[in-house]
Amino acid sequence: MSQVIEMARLMQGNEAVAEGALAAGVRFFAGYPITPSTEIAEIMADRLPRLGGKFIQMEDEIAGLAAVIGASLAGLKALTATSGPGFSLMQENLGFAAMAEVPCVIVNVQRSGPSTGMPTSPAQGDVMQARWGTHGDHPVIVLSPSSVREAYDLTVRAVNLAEKYRVPVILLMDEVVGHLREKVVLPARGEVETVDRPSPKVPPGEYVPFRPEDNLVPPMANFGEGYRYHVTGLAHDEKGTPTNNPALAEQLLLRLHDKINMHLDDILLDDAKFLEDAEIVVLAYGSTARPARRAVKEARGRGIKAGLYRPLTLWPFPAKKVRELAEQAHSIIVPEMNLGQYRLEVERVVRDRARVSGVNRVHGELIEPEEITAAILEVV
Repeated sequence: MSQVIEMARLMQGNEAVAEGALAAGVRFFAGYPITPSTEIAEIMADRLPRLGGKFIQMEDEIAGLAAVIGASLAGLKALTATSGPGFSLMQENLGFAAMAEVPCVIVNVQRSGPSTGMPTSPAQGDVMQARWGTHGDHPVIVLSPSSVREAYDLTVRAVNLAEKYRVPVILLMDEVVGHLREKVVLPARGEVETVDRPSPKVPPGEYVPFRPEDNLVPPMANFGEGYRYHVTGLAHDEKGTPTNNPALAEQLLLRLHDKINMHLDDILLDDAKFLEDAEIVVLAYGSTARPARRAVKEARGRGIKAGLYRPLTLWPFPAKKVRELAEQAHSIIVPEMNLGQYRLEVERVVRDRARVSGVNRVHGELIEPEEITAAILEVV
């Protein structure tokens, strides 16, 4: 017990992201400082050189993600961090990473918007942008922590998923989680499970860079290791050659989606409290899940059969689980610090199986437990 106490640390959410990235093997960071994510860049600037890694402060967020993509192509696990305005600037390169299947992690510590909004205030207004911000039909994985320890764990997971499936992964934080300080016990560095991208098992002359294996993920040769191939954001064939062939273009786009959809059991992660007999489900994510948990406990104390469902993987959307909840409960309440972005997806999946309502605030402050409790009482 004394050993565990000695290992406990008072840590900020943004600090936990940096620690998780380093533990997962990230050795490159490029970005531009922006509130409320700046601490991530500051810590990476200090720590990466000591581990043989590289930190570059770029001239803007567009260049930041471009440099991350380049470092990843050269074989480094790479990450950048930003907030809403910077995330908007990254969208074109995010689409390039998706099309070219370049592993990378983008941390978005959300703040109030639109535009520069309220830089030091929390929000959850980037939920749909995280899914559909770049143009075209593209695959993406989005994770959302609600505690400091989860910020660490989900950063490790984000890096692993990016490498495993060759896809950009977004860690969708918010200012509350980013600046929250909690006492945490982190695993020893050797206890952290890490995943490396699949590497080719054939010599350079036989390598076909975008030919998938059975799991639909192509092996990835790192630049500088003797393998030469073309990388493009254009529709391309298995050799990486741009193509306007409709059949090849569709085959590529379908595979990019299928390599995610066929592995939902591995990608989707969630948490639940009091769902066994729940007739009312509060579905919450990120920092909003904290007052939601308090509200559900308060409702339980009043004899109301309420439960909490918390998706840690926001995208892909956990449609199967949400449909199951709708078959069990008569009401689903979705509190968010936006005007109902995730609630709309819940409504789309639930249809008429259950009543869906929201608790929505955009005033730059965390939703209070009492507000969620009031919403629960309205549907009893």
